[in-house]
Amino acid sequence: MNKGYVYLVGAGPGDPKLITLKGSECIAKADVLVYDRLASRRLLNLTRPDCELIYVGKSPDRHTLKQDEINQLLVTKGLEGKIVTRLKGGDPFVFGRGGEEAEALLDAGIPFEVVPGITSAISVPAYAGIPVTHRDLTSSFAVITGHEDPTKNETAIQWNHIARSHGTLVFLMGMENLPLIAQKLMENGKEPTTPVGIIQWGTRPEQRTLVGSLRTIAEKVKEEGFTNPSIIIVGEVVSLREKLQWFEKKPLFGQRIIVTRARHQASELSQAIESLGGEAWEFPTIEIAPPTDASLLLKALKDLQSFQWLIFTSVNGVEAFFAELLEQQGDVRDLAGLELVAIGPATKAALEKRGLRVAFVPEEYRAEKVAEGLRHLVKSGDKVLLARAEEARTILPDSLKAMGVEVWDVPAYKTILGGANRADLQQMLQSKEIDRVTFTSSSTVKNFIKLLDGKTELLQNVLLYSIGPITSATAREMGLTIHREASEYTIQGLVEALLEGKKHD
Repeated sequence: MNKGYVYLVGAGPGDPKLITLKGSECIAKADVLVYDRLASRRLLNLTRPDCELIYVGKSPDRHTLKQDEINQLLVTKGLEGKIVTRLKGGDPFVFGRGGEEAEALLDAGIPFEVVPGITSAISVPAYAGIPVTHRDLTSSFAVITGHEDPTKNETAIQWNHIARSHGTLVFLMGMENLPLIAQKLMENGKEPTTPVGIIQWGTRPEQRTLVGSLRTIAEKVKEEGFTNPSIIIVGEVVSLREKLQWFEKKPLFGQRIIVTRARHQASELSQAIESLGGEAWEFPTIEIAPPTDASLLLKALKDLQSFQWLIFTSVNGVEAFFAELLEQQGDVRDLAGLELVAIGPATKAALEKRGLRVAFVPEEYRAEKVAEGLRHLVKSGDKVLLARAEEARTILPDSLKAMGVEVWDVPAYKTILGGANRADLQQMLQSKEIDRVTFTSSSTVKNFIKLLDGKTELLQNVLLYSIGPITSATAREMGLTIHREASEYTIQGLVEALLEGKKHD
């Protein structure tokens, strides 16, 4: 029997971008992914489609699997010859029980590798604006379990030593024992006025921070309802939070926002959201596919010199058109003499990237304004090639025909239902985890409703954002209420709408 290989991988504290490069590679190559509740679910998107996902989440009051059962699971899958990635919140060897898992694998003769992760002991305080060391305040820190093995007869924590230390003290998994921790520190000489910080769900949109002193912190936690998962940080460095906090000051902090664009286009919007402190969840509602019938496009490509104008109404249209042009052994030289029109700056940029000059871009980025702007540019009898989506509206070709122009309305591509996980989307909406949803086209609206199986009640208290009036109109037709519409019909305009919405909510 071929033995597999097990990677014990630290997932970091919660923000999925804090996974290491090696950690993400281990997720991508896994036959089996064994993950816990503190590992971001967004990391599951890095797995292969055929990867077996096994949840073994543990919390202080509930265990999906006991540790011995997790150890045995890793051994069993390893003995089946599988590549197994054990994804653990934080770092596997910092109170992560990774050492026990490694021992079990060693005893079974299964090769393993440890991939360190960013421990919450340093990253969570950093996201709250609290450095664990500071030249003027302390030159050391200690990481201490706040939840010792309950079967031990005596504590292994030397309270008299740590209480007298001038270093920062970080307690993990200690919320249940917070009153005892504070009491022990004070009994052993720590000043009752020593600053204490509690950070719940650090690095995530739910992050909350509470500051008090050893004397007051337990009562404050009770009043504010702080629970696990939280870390406790004790020391003078906590006093720096007021000055250094940064994460919670970002304009979209605390917001989980759904991006519905096609996967290959989603990154621009997702990156903009996350740079502003939001958490972007990509649920691609559309995919770009070849048109149902490509014969008209092929015919147009063979006769490009007969046209005076070539109009593109999306980046997708540009990409599909030139992909087919190259497939037919053509190139940009075949467009010599044609005047190019782009519906907006992104479409214009896609053409300029190919070394082409654009003759006209309307001030307002929609089909009606394209037709209005061309009214004084085209001549009766001109031949116009319109390369766009199969399901596009007829207003542009109809308007051009009314000007006496010959229009070839050629489907260059079509949009189909995207590969978003329907069950995950509905579950997140059901559990009120989503704050906002962005729509970038009418197709994203229609397919989003399909992914909800028509259950629009799941969007109650979720704010919806649209890239422009056509998308908004489609949303209204589907019974949705758009909270804000971008004033400029671009991704940047949509981001500005999100910012305005957050500012005035």
